[in-house]
Amino acid sequence: MRVNIAGPLLEQASGQRAEEILRRCVHCGFCNATCPTYNLLGDELDGPRGRIYLIKEMLESNRVNSQASHHLSRCLTCRNCETTCPSGVEYGELLEIGRQLEKRQSAEKSWLERLLLLIVPHFRRLKLMVRVGRLFRWLVPSDLSRMLIRISYHKLASDGDSAEVTVLQGCAQRALTSHVNEHLLTLLRERGIKVRVSESEVCCGGLHLHLGHHDEALQLMKNYCSTLHHPTTTTYLSSASGCGVTIKDYARHLDTEVAKELASRTKDACEYLQPFTFKRHPNVKRVALHNPCTLLHGQAIRGKIEALLVKTGYELVSVKDGHLCCGSAGTYSILQPELSSQLLQDKVSCLEENTPDVIATANVGCQLHLNEGADIPVVHWLMLLR
Repeated sequence: MRVNIAGPLLEQASGQRAEEILRRCVHCGFCNATCPTYNLLGDELDGPRGRIYLIKEMLESNRVNSQASHHLSRCLTCRNCETTCPSGVEYGELLEIGRQLEKRQSAEKSWLERLLLLIVPHFRRLKLMVRVGRLFRWLVPSDLSRMLIRISYHKLASDGDSAEVTVLQGCAQRALTSHVNEHLLTLLRERGIKVRVSESEVCCGGLHLHLGHHDEALQLMKNYCSTLHHPTTTTYLSSASGCGVTIKDYARHLDTEVAKELASRTKDACEYLQPFTFKRHPNVKRVALHNPCTLLHGQAIRGKIEALLVKTGYELVSVKDGHLCCGSAGTYSILQPELSSQLLQDKVSCLEENTPDVIATANVGCQLHLNEGADIPVVHWLMLLR
């Protein structure tokens, strides 16, 4: 692709990186075939190829117009297109640059985006909001109602500072489904593994990065590194793939040894648990698995959860279009409720088609979102390991 980035932007590292990514695109359009929003809407500008052209135009003119903002905001950032692309175009990174430029030229945020950034990255605020929201559910906007689940918060205890494994609690997971991390700690301790958790853990910056607030995301990443880094930890273990995909990419954002070490030592729970064996839940046999986009496309982890569940004795039912997004995508289900709802209906239909006992997934956002539309119980896959 021929590219002519505007002079002021080309002097910046992000502009130079964008030019490198853009030149790799060969316009083939294979990406559109696996793009959820393109398949749903049939609009070229709501597919990766069209959005790449919009970002290219933004970078060449150093201006952001309403058309570009509209179509970029409808991207899920599922990165399915990256898995499909034969040229290795880093679309997710390019979208970050485009959204970063958009936010820097327009300081406006919707009230809903302001609310999300104010609450979700702070687990205590989120926990309080959910508990208060349940009391006044009739006053809460319908787009936020899926977060008002019944929660039973568990403060997790460490096995001491000498533990080699640190379990990352996350923000939404810590506030809404802390029992998943508690169960993971139990699984590890039963296998003789000492575990550390950090009470001072902060947000990893993923939400701000996803919404284009790059500078705020970088500051959160720096804070995360300073609070999480521990000299005895050899493995940082994530059970929320949305957090894991961000932390594993820290070395790209922060040029520090601590960030590089944290990124290289972070593993998803399904990677770490491969050598171990578990018992099957006595009341569950057939499982429909939804691999989150942050695991499947972002972290490029395939087949590991499946291998553990099959080894444990579960029967995995066939799921059509398993590579497609469920419509959760961080804050997408709240900021783009109509598109998200359509994607949810399609995904639930595929997951329930072959009558599983449960639907399992690997990220708190997907779990809450799927639970909103499914008639079958939705669980984190770790809860199936006994």
